[in-house]
Amino acid sequence: MFVFVCAGCGAELTTPLSQVALPVHARQVYGNGIQLPVLMQSGTFAVDPDPWGGPWRMWDEIDPGEAEARGIYAPVYALSDSTPGASVIAPGDIRGTRLIPEKRGGACCGLDGADGPNMACQACDLPVATRVDDCSLWQAVRLSPDAVHRVPIDGIHAAPLSWAELAEEGEKTPLLEPIARWGQLESDHRWSWSPQWEAAAGHALAHLLAASRGQPLRVPGALTADMFQRPLDALLPAGPPKRRAVLAGPGLPSPDAGVDILLVPVHPQTGRTWTPAGPTASAYLVPLPLGVWLWLVSPQPYLPVPASGRIPQDVLRDDPLPLLPNSLFQADRGTFQHTLVRLPAVRSPWLRTILENPTQGTSANLS
Repeated sequence: MFVFVCAGCGAELTTPLSQVALPVHARQVYGNGIQLPVLMQSGTFAVDPDPWGGPWRMWDEIDPGEAEARGIYAPVYALSDSTPGASVIAPGDIRGTRLIPEKRGGACCGLDGADGPNMACQACDLPVATRVDDCSLWQAVRLSPDAVHRVPIDGIHAAPLSWAELAEEGEKTPLLEPIARWGQLESDHRWSWSPQWEAAAGHALAHLLAASRGQPLRVPGALTADMFQRPLDALLPAGPPKRRAVLAGPGLPSPDAGVDILLVPVHPQTGRTWTPAGPTASAYLVPLPLGVWLWLVSPQPYLPVPASGRIPQDVLRDDPLPLLPNSLFQADRGTFQHTLVRLPAVRSPWLRTILENPTQGTSANLS
């Protein structure tokens, strides 16, 4: 466990926190005017290895060698030139700070952090963090790495859960969830595809394309196909599949030796990808958030009514039944592009063409 303290005066700025992996949807911008929930679970923090926010540098101001040193292998509009390594926490876990009113940024419904750190230490007035809670953004506080220190505290330091424990006890991420716009009443929420699923799909789709090597690719049927097969068919050449991807991970049978690509879970605490042993040890591993992977492995049906007793909050009611999404599932375009430019395979001409032709996203079901 750790607490974060002000680098200027040593005042404590957070509750005790344990480190976890940064969620794949941390940089997602979802919809227009959408009220997204808190990014991080209370009591946790994650370190963002990439710079975030201003100042910005346009792509033509950056040497290609510098970009590759930062892990970016294809042109982007602009790159953040801020200090990397911010610690991301839930807004409710911050302590001893005040908002800086003049640092509101260009926000619509809340704070977007565009003007830099907008929270100061109450004790010494040093800007220490940036709160983000604007519409269409996940709510979080980003602790500035050059303005805070992480201090270990006494207490029980629990070991990360094993893969077997995660497979047994891990929490699934529902495919559908109620989404609200700012100013709406709770009764006006509409059911939508989960933003977390759309971000996970965008992240994994970039890896699937890289793993395909430009050849037709087949993924498992049912829900996994709903996520990936349509965009893969639109973005890859037509013809019989030459490469195959399957779900793999703790508790599942070992994949066949001829499988090229494995869709595997990421450990939510350590951020490490599950790795196989045996004949498929050299397969390309496509990472999926644990909650999404668990749902794909064992989908949970949405029942219209319970068998008995009071209707649980997360069960669809029939008085009347809420409207389900009226569009096909779509992978998040921003997450897809953010991931793809960071894969060395994007230097291949065929994959660069996909990146540079956003109109393909229409037929490929990219939102």
